[in-house]
Order: sequence, then structure tokens, then C-alpha cells
Amino acid sequence: MLKWRAQKPRFTTMAIKLFIPGPTIVSEDVLAELSHPMISHRSKAASELQKSISDNLQKILFTNNRILLSTSSGSGFMEGAIRSCTAKRAAVFSIGAFGDKWFKMAKANGIPADKFASEMGQPTTPEMVDAALATGKYDLITVTHNETSSGVQNPVEEIAEVMKKYPDVIWCVDAVSSAAGSKIETDKLGIDVLITSTQKALALPPGMAIAAMSQKAYERTAQVEHRGLYFDLRTIWDFIDKKNYQYTSTPCLTIMFAMDKQLKHIVNEEGIEARFARHEEMAKWTRAWADEHFRVYPNRNYLSKTLTVIDSHIKATGELLDFKALNAFLATRNMTAGNGYGDLKDKTFRIAHMGELTIDDLKEVTSAIEEFIRK
Repeated sequence: MLKWRAQKPRFTTMAIKLFIPGPTIVSEDVLAELSHPMISHRSKAASELQKSISDNLQKILFTNNRILLSTSSGSGFMEGAIRSCTAKRAAVFSIGAFGDKWFKMAKANGIPADKFASEMGQPTTPEMVDAALATGKYDLITVTHNETSSGVQNPVEEIAEVMKKYPDVIWCVDAVSSAAGSKIETDKLGIDVLITSTQKALALPPGMAIAAMSQKAYERTAQVEHRGLYFDLRTIWDFIDKKNYQYTSTPCLTIMFAMDKQLKHIVNEEGIEARFARHEEMAKWTRAWADEHFRVYPNRNYLSKTLTVIDSHIKATGELLDFKALNAFLATRNMTAGNGYGDLKDKTFRIAHMGELTIDDLKEVTSAIEEFIRK
């Protein structure tokens, strides 16, 4: 029996159970760390805290690359990565709203870029990446690992094989909604900048971004003159070296205390592989339930391990689910689910299964949804 199954829930039964793709429930012991007394962010204690965080993030992300932290959402490092590491032209591969957002960031920063979009619910294929890079036009690509608007998890293992043909191209990956819930072997895959944030599968409060950055990506930044200031990845890297795990701007120590606690829990108590196994089991269970009562929306060969996007047509009646009424009903049970995102709003709905949730939590919310559609 996996260790996580024997553990009691780490959050209070009074908390609203969030089945939305972020923010996720934060356990009581981690929330308690938010009241930790402040220390100087230039102190030895702050350096030790930030080194502890970096060491455990390297384990969870399977990397020896430099860990960078930022007081921002994951979008901050997404913008910083494409601005700091594009010397020539970027190829942005989009499978939904957040790939589109990366392209908007490029254009807003004056970075030459082209967008390669897949049909909604479909992945970025290795063939698409190969065809784009074969032109020789691009020195950086961006890929969304897990798209919360469509419920697709991209085949990064297959894309990694293509990337071996283009060793000079920087590969940036948005893993905001998947890191710590889906296994990503950063170094084995050859990812140069892997980006995530605190409020999703890591089960922490929102407010900090994380990047694992390769030496290759760092060296590329020297070729880019206008990297910005706050999100200049080269300056952040250099400052860590110069000041021994210090940061250029005031970091959010409050979240760092909580992060250190949660990362130690993942690594030392639950276990990294056990955490991935729990997410995998929750994903399989939710998909099976969705198939029985509705229909899983995206291509079944590329399904997310941290959330399930579900077609809102009720299988038994063919009627479209009234999501607003459903969520009002769930609120009476102290739960909330996610509506579809963007063009999929009211056409799909989303059940997240990430962070500290368990199979029992998913049985609770799906049982309530069944009760609602029987009314």
C-alpha cells in the first residue's frame, strides 16, 4: 500500500474543497508557516532557507539546473524566459489559452515570434516542432506541458527526441499546472527553462514563480541586450552566485517559509514517486467517472494528470449541464469546481485533482454532481 493512502487529510474539514485548477487547498501545517516571524532577506538564515528550497525543488523536478525564484505568478518567469533567452526568433507552440498568452508576451516585448497553434483539445506534436525548427528560423521554442483550458498534457518525452536534433535551440516549458503532480524529468528531457508556480500541484499559496534554468540558457542570455530588469534571468542567476542564495529584489519570505515546509513534506514524508502515483490514480478515477456520466473532452491519448476537462453534455439526457446552478449546489456542500475556460466556458467544466486532494475527495464531489443531475 502506498504511503499516501495511510495519511490523514492535511487540511481542515471546514475548508472549502477546491476542485479548480488553482489555487488549490493548502494544508494547515503549511498555512501555519505563513505566520513565521520575519527575518532579514539579506541574512544568513534567509540564504539557508532559500538553499533548502532549491535543493528540494531540484529533487522534485529531477534536475541539477539552477533554481530561480520570483515574487510573481508563473507568468512573470514565462515573460522573463522568452525575453531573456530569445536572440533571434521564438517559435511558440500553443494548445490553448496559456500558450496564446506566451505569444502575447513575446509580441508585447517586441520579440520576433511565430505561433503554432493546435486545434483545441489536441497536443503539440513532435512533427510540428521538427517542421518549425527545420526552417532554421528559430533559436527558442516554448511548449505548454499541461494546458488547463483544454485538459491536454503535451508529449514532452517525444518532443525531447526532436530537440536532440537542434542542440542550439533553447527549450522553455510551462509546467505551471503540472510540476509536482506529473513527473517531469527536466535534465533527461533536456529542458532549458522549466517554469512553475506555487498555487497548483505544489499546494502552496499563490504568489511565487519557480524556474529551473540550464547553463545553456544562461549562456544564451549574454547574446540578448534588452532582457528587461525585474525578470532578467541572467541577473537573478548572477545574484544567487554573488550573494549566496540571495535575490535581486525583496523575496516573499512568508511564502518561502511555507514552501520549505511543503517541499520537505513532499520529499521526506509523502515521497516524490508516491505523490506522482496519487495524482495518476486520481486522474484515472476521474476520467472513468466522466466517461460514465459525460465525456472527457480532449484527445484521450494526451490527458492531463492534474485536471480533467469534461464535455458538459449529460450522457443520460443529452442536455447541457447548467454549470452556474451546479456550482451553487456544490457551494452548499462546501465545494467548488471549475467552469470551462475561454471559448470552452459553459461548454465544458473542469475537475482538478492536484495538490493535497485524494480519491475520497473526488468521490465526494462527483457524488454531489450525480445528485445534482438527477434532480
